[in-house]
Amino acid sequence: MPVSRMVFECEFCHVRPDHETQLALERQMLDLRHGEYLDAEPGRWLTWHGRGIYGAHRYACGNHRGELKAVLRETYGTIGWHPWAMGPHPWPGRKGTARGRAFRRLLG
Repeated sequence: MPVSRMVFECEFCHVRPDHETQLALERQMLDLRHGEYLDAEPGRWLTWHGRGIYGAHRYACGNHRGELKAVLRETYGTIGWHPWAMGPHPWPGRKGTARGRAFRRLLG
């Protein structure tokens, strides 16, 4: 079944992003990062790109950024330095090879 729109919500208060922030979060989904924080503007949302040993993607609204970092540092802080990264966390654009992105497109 095709999906017309991704649904994002804050892990703590279950609020959904505004339209502009929704678009920023959708663009970040194609990123091949792992173990990194990224900001989604203009709503000040914070995305945790987990993957692998760092778990799944997680999202927090502007009011709960600190709580997300605290939970991730408690959970994954002994595995590596990634959860301890200090902000700001701007999104410089998609990361990953063209081959990797093509492979992800094949998987759906």
